[in-house]
Amino acid sequence: MKKIAAIILAAGKGKRMKSKYINKVVVSLGDKHMILHAVDRLKGLLINPIIVVVGFAKESVMKVLDGKVIFAEQAKRLGTAHAVMCGLKKVPQDVDAVLVLNGDDSAFYTSEIIEKLIKTHQDSSAALSFLTITVDNPSGLGRVVRDNNGKIMGIVEEKDATEKQRGISEINPACYTFNISFLKKYLDKIKKSDVTGEYYLTSLIDAAIKNNEKVESVPCGKILWRGINTPEELKEAERLFLTFKN
Repeated sequence: MKKIAAIILAAGKGKRMKSKYINKVVVSLGDKHMILHAVDRLKGLLINPIIVVVGFAKESVMKVLDGKVIFAEQAKRLGTAHAVMCGLKKVPQDVDAVLVLNGDDSAFYTSEIIEKLIKTHQDSSAALSFLTITVDNPSGLGRVVRDNNGKIMGIVEEKDATEKQRGISEINPACYTFNISFLKKYLDKIKKSDVTGEYYLTSLIDAAIKNNEKVESVPCGKILWRGINTPEELKEAERLFLTFKN
């Protein structure tokens, strides 16, 4: 049985939320701060340690999670892969794999979904495994591209997608399990985006496929889920969360 740690990404500025003084992950969702749903769920699954990568308005996150997690700071926000690199420095030597998820949408993952991702990763001896979900409106989200046999070919962001690919409703919500050895081998080889100057975690899926590393997916179909980037999306998430809790 592999020893698993978790890294929660909570450093982003979340510009579209228009929040100047607090990070969006500490906004209330349902009965508590958004990020606490994920932290409490991981603790319930006995995943330890839990490392939270902080950056923008870090004090607001650290105050909410004081004593519950280990913090890693991403001083310069250079993308999700760079954030994981910052978090990886706090992972103990005896950990074999790491669960990576976002602080702003992971409240919707049930214990069963997280357990299924970890079990699939371990049972398949994959280098990396990730959740996929099906949504009615995939606009703005990374599409999961498969060949005719269902094998994963990669993740295509909307701006790079063909008309046909934009019709794909299976998306990547950015919840992964990585072997530590795989991360150490490929993380610092990721090239930064020519458009944003950031390093993206999805590039690791491309690297794995290119280098014949085993990639496993865990399709969850249509689940209650909402990425939260705007006040309007927060309102929708609040509505969905009431359904989720019931």
